[in-house]
Amino acid sequence: MDEAIELARRAEGRTAPNPPVGAIILREGLIIGRGFHPQAGRPHAEVFALEEAGEKARGADLYVTLEPCSHFGKTPPCTEAIIRAGIRRVFVGCVDPNPLVSGRGLEKLREAGIEVYCGLREIETRGLIEPFAHHIRTGRPFTTFKSAISLDGRIATSSGESQWISCEESRRHAHHLRNRVDAMMVGIGTVLEDDPRLSCRIEGGRDPVRVVVDSQLRTPPEAAMLTQDSEAPTLIATLETSPVRKVEKLQRAGAEILQFKPDASGRVDLDALWRELGRRNLQHLLLEGGGTLSHSALRGGLINRILFYLAPMLMGGDDAPGMFRGPAIRRLEDAFRLENLRMEALGRDMMLVGEVASCSRD
Repeated sequence: MDEAIELARRAEGRTAPNPPVGAIILREGLIIGRGFHPQAGRPHAEVFALEEAGEKARGADLYVTLEPCSHFGKTPPCTEAIIRAGIRRVFVGCVDPNPLVSGRGLEKLREAGIEVYCGLREIETRGLIEPFAHHIRTGRPFTTFKSAISLDGRIATSSGESQWISCEESRRHAHHLRNRVDAMMVGIGTVLEDDPRLSCRIEGGRDPVRVVVDSQLRTPPEAAMLTQDSEAPTLIATLETSPVRKVEKLQRAGAEILQFKPDASGRVDLDALWRELGRRNLQHLLLEGGGTLSHSALRGGLINRILFYLAPMLMGGDDAPGMFRGPAIRRLEDAFRLENLRMEALGRDMMLVGEVASCSRD
């Protein structure tokens, strides 16, 4: 199952609206088939593994990270292929949260006389499909907020210098993360200050969809993310009252403009934006700032996971910007709590990851 999980990870960020899935076929202690689901419309992991195993699959064991599908979608049900192949036992990581499947696939296999065991490496396999499950439940993308910060919580100096707070190992990890998400998002402040390419710079990687939140439509048409050679689309979220001239200019530069009604503060309604991204089957969103956008997303209950690269430095002072800029919480009982915390050393930095315990605030 561990190897099946690693196979599934090869396609993270590429399978929407489906989840990443990996499969292994074992016979007499030897692996005879491997497979993973590469993208929507392509065969599922089980099918690739069965094709590699061929006739040897009869009487063999199948290990698959997610419950096999039992319905017709863009591809036929995997349960039928498993039954036809003569698989003897099926070991499943976790049940599919999709109501079209949830438990039905396991039931069909058992009705065919196949031994089925569910819950092998359940924590790991549920983590693998967390963005998919969140999208199924809420219609919005699972959101990871990422930031490089000093030990006193600063994301830049008082003059705005931020490159580089994190070390080379942390930056490499961040690009691997970009490779595994469906979309990444920044605010207009980040675009104007840093002119980022918003690309994935690792060998064999691919750029996720780029999203810019720009209520006043100040994105310059010559921005790096619009002029670089990339197949990834750029979406700019702005207000429905934005000047037509600016909209058309950015469209000619290659951007797609999403227009929304303003929220109570006069900015882009983030909840509406998140739902639009979900409608586009973007399951995992990487939010990279800036401070005002991140604060609004946190207060709006839109951030699910926090990932900090903690650099061993102190900036001090009151005018160096922090990672969340907006009205402060006044009472400790209202503070956002993190759970399932884990830490890992990356070069001279420490990476801290945690889940936001509550994703809503009045």
